[in-house]
This record gives sequence, structure tokens and C-alpha cells, in this order.
Amino acid sequence: MKRYLIFAALVPPLGGFWMLLTTSVMSGYWGHAPSLSEAAKLLAVFARTVPYGYLFGILPALMLGAVDDILFHVKRIGWRVRLLIVGAVAFIVAELLYGSRGPDSGAVQFIMYGLVGFIPGTISSWLAHETVEPPVAA
Repeated sequence: MKRYLIFAALVPPLGGFWMLLTTSVMSGYWGHAPSLSEAAKLLAVFARTVPYGYLFGILPALMLGAVDDILFHVKRIGWRVRLLIVGAVAFIVAELLYGSRGPDSGAVQFIMYGLVGFIPGTISSWLAHETVEPPVAA
């Protein structure tokens, strides 16, 4: 149960922040040297959109937690491989959901929108490994 709480607590704000950063990069907002006031605006927008991140991100976060939990019960898969599988699933799903946004297309857009899922998925999977799973005696 702790695994699902970790995913539900971390994935929406991390994914929401990376989504905000990605959309601002893709729109050309960071095309010049960013100033401190622009970074403050970005953080202010993020603070106002956190509830929406939870509203739209809680279900995908719990689905990623379920993938992590299922892979945890496959004993032949180590935690590092599980972390990469969860990250790859999150990358693919985020790319399919958000990759066609905006007029641009190409490798940068593909990677940036894929990282919207990969970063929070791998961080949550690693944190679940560190906090939920019992230590292995060597």
C-alpha cells in the first residue's frame, strides 16, 4: 500500500512540473537567457497548477504504481530492471498522450514529452524500492 501512496504523492507534481517546463521550452519561452523573474513566474504558475496535476495525474500515477507492484512480485526481475521497465512504460504512455501537442515534431519534442512520464516514474519506483522493500541480506 505504501508503494501506491508514494506514486500518488510524487508522480502528479513531478510530472506536472516537467510538463510545464516542456511546454514552456517547446513554445520558445526559454529561447533566450532566462532571468530570475521569468523563473519566478514559472514557479508561480506551477504552484497554481498543482491541484490540476493531481486531478489529471492521480490515475496514471496509480497505474504506474500497479505496474511497479506487479513487477515487484516477479522474483526474477531485479529492482534496477524494474525501475527501467516502469520508466520505459511511463515514457511511452506520456509520449503517446502528449507527443502530438503543438506544431513542432521531431526528436526534441519526442524526448521532452516522454520525460514527462519517465522522470516521475523512475523516481517513484526508486523511492518505493528504498522505503517499501525489505533490505536483502548479503
